Amino acid sequence: MVYKNVKIFLDENKYIENGFIFFEDSVIKSVGDMKDFKKQYEEGGFEDLNGYKIYPGFVEAHNHIGMWESGLCFEGADGNEETDPITPNFRAIDAANPKDEAFSLALKAGITTVITGPGSANPIAGSFVAIKTYGECIDEMVIKNPVGIKFALGENPKTTYNEKDMTPMTRMGIAALIREQLEKAKRYKEKLNDEDKPDYDAKCEALIPLLERKVKAFFHCHRADDIFTAIRIAKEFDLDLTLVHATEGYLVAKYLKGVDIISGPIISDLSKPEVRQASETNPFILSKNKATVSICTDAPVFPIQYLNLCCAIAVRNGLEKEKAIASITKNAAKVCGIFDRVGSIEKNKIANFAIFKVDEDIFSAYVRPSFVVVDGKIVYKK
Repeated sequence: MVYKNVKIFLDENKYIENGFIFFEDSVIKSVGDMKDFKKQYEEGGFEDLNGYKIYPGFVEAHNHIGMWESGLCFEGADGNEETDPITPNFRAIDAANPKDEAFSLALKAGITTVITGPGSANPIAGSFVAIKTYGECIDEMVIKNPVGIKFALGENPKTTYNEKDMTPMTRMGIAALIREQLEKAKRYKEKLNDEDKPDYDAKCEALIPLLERKVKAFFHCHRADDIFTAIRIAKEFDLDLTLVHATEGYLVAKYLKGVDIISGPIISDLSKPEVRQASETNPFILSKNKATVSICTDAPVFPIQYLNLCCAIAVRNGLEKEKAIASITKNAAKVCGIFDRVGSIEKNKIANFAIFKVDEDIFSAYVRPSFVVVDGKIVYKK
């Protein structure tokens, strides 16, 4: 299949004004200018998209859709296992329901990839999964599983376990439990090649890919002191770190150069003490200080279908429009460790696209994609 005569977004400030995308078996095979177009590309069929522009399918880098299902209470709440503060062996893929309405709402907004997983009640909560927003069976929707392990610092685990009168009730306790489990996993891993192997430990096994830097360490943190604790622990154990939320990141941005950050939700009330210093300028200041910034909704905290409005608020507060686009395409894929599969339109990546009319502002409240493509198939048409 080939799309031709279309404006293609490549990267910040880089477009092909009149180009083509040739893809086969859901994978992009060639991208280029129409002057280099070969007639044989049309053999499998083509769409002439004159008057349209095409973006990589948007990537929502941090959310909990399918884990807390729309319109349900306890029956659909599967994101926090509040009986044990250390649960790295718990897997989002076993809880996320792809029939949750949020998936179809995300799809209609041009979001073709979501990274969903457990909440922040536990210092180590479990693994996140990167999945497509279209499909019947979650196993067939997976892009990468696991994509990372979720850690949480600060108010959420403190509140959860203070109410139970058990550790951790302080920031010291949270950090200590995380270190203890990471050290156990490190020693467990070292002994696996010994003749006298250790007994199977599900928690340690789940952390081995993390210690080998094959998956990300997603650290939920709002306050500046928690941001530094996440960086400190990541350095101690050589983890591939992504800061999630980093609400006070703008206050300490000079220390965050080169750090992967998922910022958001940018549209939210000040629902708890840790976010009382939230600022709409956070993505702009972090980006200005050379952090790699993605923007998220943290759905269902803020509805996932309004990811574009979160970007619009960031642009209104100084973030360049092209960097806002990167925050839900290239950067979102990079900070989640899946840029080899999604996040840009280039050879060997999945044929996931969001297609708009060429004169439309993709961050406008009045606009949604004309077409959404997943695995090379049009799965939504306005």
